[in-house]
Amino acid sequence: MNITLKDGSVREYPAGTTVYDIAKDISAGLARNTYAGELNGEVVDIRTPVNEDSTLSLLGWDDEGGRHAFRHSASHLMAQAMKRLYPEAQLTIGPAVDNGFYYDIDLDHTLTPEDFEHIEKEMKKIVKEAPEIVRWESSREDALKWAADNNETYKTELIENLPEDEIISFYGQGEWADLCAGPHIMSPSQIKAFKLTSLAGAYWHADANNKMLQRVYGTAFPKKSQLDEYLTRLEEAKKRDHRKLGKELDLFSMHEEGPGFPFFHPKGMIIRNELENFWREEHTKAGYQEIKTPMILNADLWHRSGHWDNYKENMYFTEIDGDEYAIKPMNCPGGMLVYKTRNHSYRELPLRMGELGHVHRHELHGALHGLMRVRTFTQDDAHIFMTPDQIKDEVIGVINLADKFYNLFGFKYKVELSTRPEKAMGSEESWEAATEALRGALEAKGIDYQINPGDGAFYGPKIDFHLEDSIGRTWQCGTIQLDFQMPERFDLSYIGPDGEKHQPVIVHRTIYGSIERFMGILIEHYAGKFPLWLAPVQVQLIPVADDHRDFAWELKRELQEAGIRADIDERDEKIGYRIREAQLQKVPYMLVLGDKEIGSGDLSVRNRDTGEQRIVSREDFIKELQSEIASKSSSLEL
Repeated sequence: MNITLKDGSVREYPAGTTVYDIAKDISAGLARNTYAGELNGEVVDIRTPVNEDSTLSLLGWDDEGGRHAFRHSASHLMAQAMKRLYPEAQLTIGPAVDNGFYYDIDLDHTLTPEDFEHIEKEMKKIVKEAPEIVRWESSREDALKWAADNNETYKTELIENLPEDEIISFYGQGEWADLCAGPHIMSPSQIKAFKLTSLAGAYWHADANNKMLQRVYGTAFPKKSQLDEYLTRLEEAKKRDHRKLGKELDLFSMHEEGPGFPFFHPKGMIIRNELENFWREEHTKAGYQEIKTPMILNADLWHRSGHWDNYKENMYFTEIDGDEYAIKPMNCPGGMLVYKTRNHSYRELPLRMGELGHVHRHELHGALHGLMRVRTFTQDDAHIFMTPDQIKDEVIGVINLADKFYNLFGFKYKVELSTRPEKAMGSEESWEAATEALRGALEAKGIDYQINPGDGAFYGPKIDFHLEDSIGRTWQCGTIQLDFQMPERFDLSYIGPDGEKHQPVIVHRTIYGSIERFMGILIEHYAGKFPLWLAPVQVQLIPVADDHRDFAWELKRELQEAGIRADIDERDEKIGYRIREAQLQKVPYMLVLGDKEIGSGDLSVRNRDTGEQRIVSREDFIKELQSEIASKSSSLEL
């Protein structure tokens, strides 16, 4: 059989040769660093035999599939160590996740971070033993017997719920084995660096009616240097935690009276309003018209849109005049009704309608996380109604707009193309046409992208933007979703050049994604040190003594009239203390005002980031700040 490798080269092997043997034939070093394979587009275990002409990519650490197999194997390493230390522990699931892995266990002993040292010590012992990881398949009867013999009641439930035609596979290493679909690396001896990082509670099947399990998180890398770099980044992330900084900078708060419903303080509202004002300015330039749709709409609408069948578990409901209503989880149906209020001609299209829409979605209490995961948020939505031949240009226009936004905030980004999910509306043909349209726009722009199989919206495929922040973490924000389904469900139309009715195509898209979440990302991205145009207080005035307060108030009024946000710290504290306080509040500029400043008319300007001071005239200082605010520069240098 002929095997076509990633570089285009073709090698011949006997049928039944495994992915690992092919890697080993190429080089022993390559085999050591191959953790999985991508066979004819599907990620497979390294032990998988190849039986016919195929394309094969060998996946290592730099490939998502390779990292997934490596970290999934690390979760098994941890589980084996824990079963040695706590034989009575009941294992449930232990997947790889972004940046690491976790395992949910049922254990009477309440784990603490102090237990991590003992677990890690046992993990190191297993790594030194270097057991081979072995895969085998089992009949349902034998799998259930294994679960009963090992007192693994959760595994019994998992096996019983598997489809009748499902292949039941196990992976074992040394004395330990687990029900698992894989893939896995060849041996835990390849896992050179790992660390258990945190604990959490997790309900079995994420159902609060079930028992609370203990979730142990960890991470793993092929090299210690990679682990050290990651842990350093983790410590930096803790310092930047938006929940901590949000409290310290008085931006927002969360309260038990409304879990998942954030309260924005005056300073937080300044940032939020600046983001929304910028959004409006740029969308107006790009030809969008702003609309606003109601927060509560009747059940019939949500049945028509498909949300009732595909999204009901995430929605909130109420009753009005004896009829059932839903609080909107998405803005789309309201936008459809606005479009339907009058007839449209092809000459009007594309019609771009934007909305900063307030939506509510039910999230599990345990999943709530500051501004990153909330139950209510403002989505910077827009719906573009267009003819089929306008799709490519309109998608490119959205990509260009997103690029402008992300570059302004200093984000690099990666792009994913997500395809049809299992739960989807519409025919495979319409999905294929929509997916190819998005692919064509990306390729026309020359953008590198990855395919994310099965992660599209229920009504259409989508392009997702994953932003990389200043410490290397990624966040999914903007999205472009192409929709052939909703125009049909809402019977939308336009009059074409032939005088007949035609159905428009819709693009659903966001740039920020959610104002709340984007604010949380920005707080962590900038570590609270917002660029001048976003800073809640742009200039802090610090009068030296009581005699200088009148001058401080006069200067504050002048700055405010010039459109600059200024505040005065006239507390009876030492100058050094008040300067440090302004620095802790991340104020971009501090002006210490004394006799010299009153007499000369010049200002002593202290820079937040460098600590440097310089003398500048009042007029020049105001002009320079106005110029930087207008340019929305991230630089703090004047």
